[in-house]
Formats: sequence, structure tokens, C-alpha cells
Amino acid sequence: MTEFDSTAQVHEADVAVVGSGPAGLAAAIAAAEAGARVLLLEMNDDVGGRAIVSGGNIHLGGGHALQQALGIEDSPEAVFQDWVRHDTPESRFCDRRLVRVYAGESVATFDFLIRHGVRFPDAPVALNVDVKSVGPQSVPRVFRCEEWPDPAGVILRDSGRNGSGLTRALEASARRLGVRIMTGHRMTGLSRGQAGRIDTLTGQGPRGPFRVSAHCGIVLATGGSTGNVAFRRIFDPRLTEEYQQVGAPVAMQTADGEIAAMKLGAALWGTAAQTAGTYLVMSRTSHIGCRYGYPRLKFRPDSPAFAQAGASGLTVSDWQNVILVNQAGDRFWNEEDEEQPFFDAAMAYCDRSGDPDGGGPIWAIFDADAVAREGWVTAPPHVDPAFFACGETLEDLAAAIANPYQKQPMDGARLAATVARYNGFVAAGRDADFGRPQPRHGICRGPFFAAWATPMIHDSLAGLRIDEEARVLDIAGQPLPGLYCAGECQGGFPQHGLGRSLLFGRIAGRSAAVQPA
Repeated sequence: MTEFDSTAQVHEADVAVVGSGPAGLAAAIAAAEAGARVLLLEMNDDVGGRAIVSGGNIHLGGGHALQQALGIEDSPEAVFQDWVRHDTPESRFCDRRLVRVYAGESVATFDFLIRHGVRFPDAPVALNVDVKSVGPQSVPRVFRCEEWPDPAGVILRDSGRNGSGLTRALEASARRLGVRIMTGHRMTGLSRGQAGRIDTLTGQGPRGPFRVSAHCGIVLATGGSTGNVAFRRIFDPRLTEEYQQVGAPVAMQTADGEIAAMKLGAALWGTAAQTAGTYLVMSRTSHIGCRYGYPRLKFRPDSPAFAQAGASGLTVSDWQNVILVNQAGDRFWNEEDEEQPFFDAAMAYCDRSGDPDGGGPIWAIFDADAVAREGWVTAPPHVDPAFFACGETLEDLAAAIANPYQKQPMDGARLAATVARYNGFVAAGRDADFGRPQPRHGICRGPFFAAWATPMIHDSLAGLRIDEEARVLDIAGQPLPGLYCAGECQGGFPQHGLGRSLLFGRIAGRSAAVQPA
């Protein structure tokens, strides 16, 4: 038996769900619908996880009502065939048993969303099958829900990030069903009872330590691992601390679920997907000069998360206005590229970094003329001083870069030489180093600027091994009694977006609720 802190607060439930993103909310609702007493724990001060700032794009097909209304012919078998293809990195590493579950449960999961208040526009937005981020789909299966109508429940207002319409609707339904939601409570461990079932979790909350006894089951929906530097380096040792996680600072993917389950024998699954080199693994920034510059997330001063984000960033409309350099002050690749070679070059060994592992910061370098062309305001709240620098000369600029991830001072002479060489390419109309198409603008007139433009880590595409009932499995493929998992902390089905989290969350909650007390 585990020794518990005698001062800990004690809670009881039939089903305890850890994490209130789409997987956790779906699990809590499904368990409550099955008659279970449900406790939903969330480490942040609000529900929703990364989904609340997502685009609200829900990947579900199989011939559900919205597809039928739009005249889209689909079937579970068509879904299955798309997701077992060998020629796309998203489907190549799938666990085919889980794909079969996903294909068979997609229509029921869509019906579940409608029943619990998720709304879609009268003219539904179906993402085209050619959109890079949607994964393999032979017909449109990704539909965007409506934004939540109450502005008080929206983190990024009027931004096209409609995920609030999903998470707030599910939150409201969970509360109506009697789900007890405790925010500010972070799980720190799991333990077995005398019968061998995993029936207790421990953690820290606003009032100190707590523990929860779950008589039927515990569902891990903790959101993945991209925000945990030590854990993500299991998959790729280059992913050191300078790489920020998409979705931060609203939700941090801490690997709490994976770590706690692995201590009890759980296995990881589908790990090749995390290093497949797809759009889903790494992302370029669009907003530079701020810590969190993911293209589809711009934190304006009116956002409730702005204080955590620190700055909105300077949105780049034309990458011809900047060059990108590594922490030594060298260009490293064609700035226009968005494919995997760009990320590999950004993470390459830098001989002056002082760190043999990560690639280090990437800085956008530009001048006063670029500021004028872009219409930027180079002061807070648009930029974060820790992720932005300026100088009257390039040597001054290099000396002004003071960032915790810049392991060694940038060499001003080296930066000046890099800029001079690039200016020569502009004059010649040809980039002789990296083949940038038609370099147009020199970097000539001070003041000069350096803005954080380091790539970000996107999705968690590997996690705990589960079976068709969302039970967590050990290395031998045997269930860990009482433990379930869904969402980005689940491995074996590396789909981008909300569909997999909702579907397997629903299954996990349903499965946990029917286990004997």
C-alpha cells in the first residue's frame, strides 16, 4: 500500500477523470450518462485544455448527419481504409485495431456532440481534403463548430479559434449531469488498492495535497507530453528547452498521465509517429518577437491569457522582409521553406552554441525599412523584451540579445558578415547559399532588430498503449485494471485535431463507468 499524506483532502467518486480537454470532457459526460458519480480534475484554472483555443475543427466521418446534409457520401469502411494507408505519415504508424474503433464509432460520437449542445453553422465549414493538417480523408470529414456565444467564455475573441464552442458546450452538459469539476488540481501519482486495481490518485491543489478514491475507474486525459522537455526528448533528443509548445500558455502538456501510468507498468505506443517529420510534429512561427508565435494563435491584450503570453508578436505578412539566423548569427536555410528540412536545419548542431543537443534560438533579423513595409510597432505589448532586441548597428543588436535560451552571446561581427553576404544576394537577385527565391530586400538601414522566431512543437502523436475499450495496457499487452486513457496522452492513432480525443474519451468514460465497484 502507498503511504498517503494524512493531511490530504480525500475525495471519492465512481470515475475520476484527469484533464478537462475534449477527451476528459467527453469521458466525464459518457461516464455520467452511464450512471457513475464523476469527478473531473483539471490542473489549470479553467476547463478546455488546448481545445479551447483550437480552431474547433472536428475530424469525424462515416456518414453522419452533417455529411448527409451536405451530400457527402461516406462510410465506416471508407474511414478505416483512409487511416490504414501506408503512403501518408499520419496513417502509416496507426494501430489498426484503434482505427477500426475510430471508424465504427465516428457517427455515434458526432451524434453525442449534437446531443450535448455542440453547434455547427447553418453553412457548415468542411475543410478541403487537400488541406495539409487534416490527415488522410478521401471525402471531407473535418467540420468547424460555432464559437461559444458568450464572450466571457472565449479566450481568443473574433479570431476564428472556435474551439470554445466545443469545450463550453461540453462543460455545460457535464455540469448538468452532475459532474463535479475541480480546477487547479494537478495529479502527481497513481496507486493500486489491495485487489490490484488502480483505484487511487494523488495530487496537489489550491489547499494542499489531495487524494481521490475511484471505485470503478480512472481516466487519463492529461493532454500529452510536448511541454515536458525531458519526456519529449525520449522521442527526439534535439527538442531541448528553447522549443515552446503549441497551445501554451493556455494549456501545458506535462506528460503527467504518461509518467504516472508508466510507473505502474504502462507501455508507450506508436512512438514512430512522433518523429515522422509531418506538419503535426513541428510548426513555424508567424508572430515573431514573442514567446508563443504559433500561426493560428495571436494573444491580443484583450485576451484573458495575455498576461501569461506576454506579447502579441509581430505578424509577418512577407518573409522577404526578414532573414532567419541561428544563435551563432548564421543563416541556416531558405526562409520561405515550411517543410521538414527547414526544421532539421533549425535544430542542427551549432558549433558556437555551447550546447551539443538542441539547435538553439532562431532569430528573425530585419531593419527599419522592413518595419515600415510591414507596418509593425516594435514595442510592448506587440513584443516581449525577453524575446526581442534592437540596436543602431548590427554589432549593437547582437550585444543586445539577452534571452535565457541563448546559451552564448551572438557574435556581432559574424552577424554583420551574414547580413552583408545576404545583401549581396539581394543585389545579385540570387541566393547562392540556400536557394531562397528572388531575395528582394536588403537589411541596410538602422535601427536593426532581432525577433524570436524559433519553431514550435505541435501535437503529441505518441502516448500510452490502449485497447479497443480504452484500457491502458502494459508492455505485454495486458490491461492495467482500473486505468483508462484518451486524447493526446494516448498512442497508436496520431490524428491531428479534436476527433480522436472526443471519440476515445467517450469510450474511456463509458468503459470506466461499467466496471464493477
